[in-house]
Amino acid sequence: MGLYLRFQPRHFQTLDVAGFLRALLRHLRGHIILLWDRGSIHRGPAIEAVCQAYPRLHIEEFPAYAPELNPTEQVWNDFKGRTANSLLRDTWELRRRLSTNTRRVRRSQAKLRAFILSAKLPSPP
Repeated sequence: MGLYLRFQPRHFQTLDVAGFLRALLRHLRGHIILLWDRGSIHRGPAIEAVCQAYPRLHIEEFPAYAPELNPTEQVWNDFKGRTANSLLRDTWELRRRLSTNTRRVRRSQAKLRAFILSAKLPSPP
């Protein structure tokens, strides 16, 4: 189980997501199940091209308006809890804080598992 993130100073667009997926697929071997919301940046010709080029990528979408099912929301809640009431002087300090939180969470399989289990995803019996 892993946590893969990319931060950038501007809003993500579909081409950014497609580039992230290609980098992720070069890094990881075997079949990948990607769970994501139905955001507009997750659609379009660039995303379709990645899916066609990498048949080992399997995308499952969450139902519309269901953040409680998305484990990523638990990650952001954790990050916000670690950053709340902090005075960050600039974007460099914010970026450093995000990187520190990412490393902390990546090191803990228990924390990653807790994020997934705390989301209200249906699970097999």
